[in-house]
Parts: sequence; structure tokens; C-alpha cells
Amino acid sequence: MDIVDVLKAQPMYLSPAIRTVYARVWQLAYLVSDSTDHLLDAVNIIDDTRAGIPGPTGIPLSHKEVLGEAGRRVELVRDLTALGAPDAVATAELFVTDRRRWGAPPLHQPPSLSPTQHAALRAVAQGEVTIANGKPHLHRDGIRLSISTIRSLESAGLVARAPCPLLLHDERIHLTPDGRRGLTATFGRERPPKPTTTRAAGRPVTTAARTPTR
Repeated sequence: MDIVDVLKAQPMYLSPAIRTVYARVWQLAYLVSDSTDHLLDAVNIIDDTRAGIPGPTGIPLSHKEVLGEAGRRVELVRDLTALGAPDAVATAELFVTDRRRWGAPPLHQPPSLSPTQHAALRAVAQGEVTIANGKPHLHRDGIRLSISTIRSLESAGLVARAPCPLLLHDERIHLTPDGRRGLTATFGRERPPKPTTTRAAGRPVTTAARTPTR
């Protein structure tokens, strides 16, 4: 595989983190290979039925049977690849963080992004952002995403839109080459602490002593 050859070509210490990266890359590769086979099976089932080729029972499948057989394989692919994008991002972050630790940071400088933009860019890399009726949809909880944030990343050349096959979703947001390089450059960096607001110390409250009344 190309990515394994790229990893092997880099002079680096095979630390536990790098060994984990190798294992995850192989797992992702097998998932892609298996998913491709299932999708090809679905296409072959449809093509064979159109050509009148008999199915396993000796007669061509009905329209309903074709949709069922092909649909089951598509659902299996969806299950196999559900965590593919987040796993790929986590593997890349593990690799870059370990390389940075050994004095080999990415060649590119990270883009200047707000925390909201950075969270959005990462969500896009994980395949979680789509557009429906002009509004962004995030396929997990915990982050609020506005269309202005997406547009700001588009203006910076970090993300782009593509047609989305999901029902009721018009477009899927994906990283551009600059977006991939920019996000990679943020991996393993220490994030500056959030600014805190301190109040000026108030004056001590003094209580006037009362003299006892007789």
C-alpha cells in the first residue's frame, strides 16, 4: 500500500506510538478493501439482474430482491466505514504528535484559526459536516456550527463543498489540500490557555465599633 511505503521510507524510531500507527493504517486499509468488495458485489447483483443472468436459485432476481441484496451490502459498508474518518484523523494526530516529540514537526505552519474554526475544521476532517437547505449539520453533539464559520474556512481555502448522497442533505464539506496540511500542522501543539478575567481586589469592609449604651 502506498501509505505504508511512505511510512517505511521515513527515517524514524519505531516507538510504541508509531507501531500503533502502523496497526491502525493496516486496519483502515483492510476496511477499505472489504468495503470495496461489498460495493462491487452490490453493483454486480444489479448488473446481472438487468442482463437477465440467473441468481443463486437459478432464476433472475426480482426488483424487490435486487434492492434487498444490494441494500444489505451498502448497509454493511456503512457500518464498516462509520468510524473510518475519525480513526484516520486520530491516527494522523498520533503520528504527527510522536514525530514532533522526536524533533520532526510538520513542514507547514498552522493557519490562524479561532477555537470555533479549529473545531469546525476537525469536524470536517472527521466527515461530520453536511449542508442542508443552506444550513450546516453536524453529525454529533457538543459543537455548534454556523454557516458563517464554514464560509470563513472556505474563504481561507481550507474546505470545499461536494454533492452529498445522504437523503435530505445537499452537500458534504471536505478538506482541501491546504486544509489537510493546515490541520496536520496543529497536531501535537500546546494550546495556549484560555484568557481568564480577574477582578480587582475590593476594599476591605470595615465595621465601626459600637460603644455600649447605658
